[in-house]
Amino acid sequence: MMTRSLSLLALAMVPAQPLLAQAPAKDSAEAKAPPKPEQYVTRHTVTIGGRSLAYTATAGTLILRDKDGEPSAVIGYIAYLKQDVKDPATRPITFAYNGGPGSSSIWLHMGALGPRRIVVTDAGPTPPPPYRVVDNEYSVLDKTDLVMIDPVGTGVSKAIGKKKDKDFWGVDADIEEMSRFIHQYVTENGRWNSPRYLLGESYGSTRSAGMVDYLQSQLGMSFNGVALVSLALDIEALFDWPANERTFPLFLPTFAATSWYHKALPAQPAQLAPFLDEARAYALGPYTAALMKGDRLGPVERDSVAQQLHRFTGLSVDYILKANLRVTEGEYTAELLREHRETVGRLDSRYVGGTFDPLTQNAEYDPQSASIEAAYTAAFLDYYHRELNFPTDREYRVSGPDELFQAWDFKHRAPSGRQGFVNTAPDLAHALQYNPKLRVLVLSGLFDLATPFLATEYTLSHLGLPPEASQRIANKYYDAGHMMYVNEESLKQMKADLGAFLAGQ
Repeated sequence: MMTRSLSLLALAMVPAQPLLAQAPAKDSAEAKAPPKPEQYVTRHTVTIGGRSLAYTATAGTLILRDKDGEPSAVIGYIAYLKQDVKDPATRPITFAYNGGPGSSSIWLHMGALGPRRIVVTDAGPTPPPPYRVVDNEYSVLDKTDLVMIDPVGTGVSKAIGKKKDKDFWGVDADIEEMSRFIHQYVTENGRWNSPRYLLGESYGSTRSAGMVDYLQSQLGMSFNGVALVSLALDIEALFDWPANERTFPLFLPTFAATSWYHKALPAQPAQLAPFLDEARAYALGPYTAALMKGDRLGPVERDSVAQQLHRFTGLSVDYILKANLRVTEGEYTAELLREHRETVGRLDSRYVGGTFDPLTQNAEYDPQSASIEAAYTAAFLDYYHRELNFPTDREYRVSGPDELFQAWDFKHRAPSGRQGFVNTAPDLAHALQYNPKLRVLVLSGLFDLATPFLATEYTLSHLGLPPEASQRIANKYYDAGHMMYVNEESLKQMKADLGAFLAGQ
């Protein structure tokens, strides 16, 4: 508005003909001028593992260029770099992000990886503000430099030039966008000889599997490792739409873990681990075999399966039979504690919250999200603007707009061919064989009903890899949920696991 007003003012002050010829050109040039990258740099110290570490924090934006070299997006990021590193080849760098699709990176950033973290109540509601933000003694910054990235539509990231935000909203467009950011960041910051890692959570793991293959095979950038938190490569293994039978066995052990935690089983086992081994074996054996029979399953076997599902979940035999032996995640979280008028969490099933409608078929919300979302949002925005000095004149989107997920193109062109619905497991398999030194670390929460651990095990056992490549994949488990780091003991374990992985152990 100011530029247009000044042009009109100038038009009234000088002869008309020259200005009429010149003013549109000026306006056009200003309209086409891309925004410039920004960097707001601050210096800090943090104590990790009993040692003080000096680092710089850069809250910045990068002007992303497309394959033709044209500006296509402003990408917001926050980079943490150890000070006084003389040779970048001695210092790893990790690029990290959350998922969604449509989530910013605040969760991993303020929950696990960064030098500051918010303290939330584990398995219960976090009280209202003021929130506690503390130095993160479990940060990975002692092992690696860290760059937290927000994809287009989240944070302050947005399309520019001829591009629209929706041009980036799809599996393959997102993989290319994020890969080009990393390629460009590494080039502009002189990190080509640094050991490099990717770390993504949930849909961020979907992205990571595609990115590591794209970066290696298309952009000539090899990686030392990929950490996949709450793995979601084969999306069809996670959503129970009609005629998709795979989800029911894959969710059963997490149902069992949840019911054990809430003491809702008909006979409570003393130890969780042996009980989960039984649930795994039953899910992949008799339960899967029964579901494969479909309508040919006889009444005697049907009743036997219902009795076993009752044993593993605590749901009534009558309810299980009415569900035709196929209880969805949303039904389970609504039904398990219905008599107490409580709903079980999805992202972390240790959490519970009040039920609004006691007759609801499916859970109406996720108590885990309701318990921590406000705290993360407020703590991050205060930190971003007050401690990192990023200007307050732009909205930071913790989550993308509603239309982002609705418009997301879930089709994917994998190394094995085009898919109707995304599964980036073939990308990860291709990347592991393309780079025989690439290592993968997978982190799973036992109480995660968004990406259950048996679905993770199933996906990783169907990569079609030779034994040598399979041995470069390590699995770690936590007594928490999707965001296992909200539990401090799990965060401590996560730090140890990531630290060893980044050290090449």
